[in-house]
Formats: sequence, structure tokens, C-alpha cells
Amino acid sequence: MLHERTSSGWLLDEAPSEPRTFRRALGSFPTGVTVITCRTDDGRLVGLTANSFSSVSLEPALVLWSLVASSPSRLAFESSAYFAINVLSDQQADVCSRFAKPAEDKFQGIAWREGLGGLPLIEGAVAQFECQREAVHPGGDHIILLGRVMRYRSSDRSPLLFCNGRLMSPTEAAPSSAAA
Repeated sequence: MLHERTSSGWLLDEAPSEPRTFRRALGSFPTGVTVITCRTDDGRLVGLTANSFSSVSLEPALVLWSLVASSPSRLAFESSAYFAINVLSDQQADVCSRFAKPAEDKFQGIAWREGLGGLPLIEGAVAQFECQREAVHPGGDHIILLGRVMRYRSSDRSPLLFCNGRLMSPTEAAPSSAAA
């Protein structure tokens, strides 16, 4: 039963054979939005938008994120000893968009400060995790980067979320309460 819609509205697909419908199903899970950054050995700043960030372990403090294997930024992240995960606030949709597209200098006009190893840390983020690259693993059409958290900070700002193909704030993602 490939792509069969049930009477209850479920779209069934026995195997994720159709990337578009599989991606749509995955997109129903709201995620935070991050900008992952690093600095190359020659000092170049690299950053990209990702929502594939997750905690792995509390002791030791480990996190992971994934990057499409064909990304032009792959070599920068694989060779950099450190990377930073900047969890964007719901006021940073423009930052999300900036780092989601190819550009010569994505950091132009973006407020940031230096972290470990010269990592760019984006101002206004909800949280930041400065990580030492622990391991890189193949994962289908992506690579999985595991990082040991060396330093972190967090704030009480509201995070930017991504769900069903669009950016939103937590209040937009919350189900509306029906009037009784």
C-alpha cells in the first residue's frame, strides 16, 4: 500500500521509497532552528542553517547534528577541531534565511563574537554550544557530526521553530484552545 490515504486521514507508505512524502512526514515534527558555525584553518568563517540538532549524552556532554554529504561546507566542518551550535530565537528568521542560502560572506551584517578556537557565536541566540569535534560518521546521504560540549550558554528568549515547511514561534506552534 504505497501512498494510500486512510479514512482517518493517515497517508500510508510501507517504506520511505518516495523522498518527498517521507520528508513531508518528517516535517510534521517541530524542531528548533540552529546555525552551525566553524572557522577553517585559514581563518575563513563558515556557517549554515540546520534543524538536525540533538542531544546525545549528559555525561559526557555530547550533541550531534547532520549535514548533507554533498554540502560545499562538508570539508570545513570535517576538518575543523571545533564547531558551534547557535539555537536561533524567534526574532532571528532573517538569520535563518541568510545561512540557509549560498553566499560569499554569510556573516556580513550579522552580530557575532568569538568563542573557542575563534568560533563565530551569533548574538541574540537562545542558546549556544561550543563543541570540540568528537567524531564524524556516515549516515546515508548525510554525515553525522558528534561534538563534545566544552562551553554553553542559554537565555530565556523564545526559540525559532520549523514545522510543516515553515518557520514559526512557539506560540504559533501551540494548539489553539477551543472556546467552550
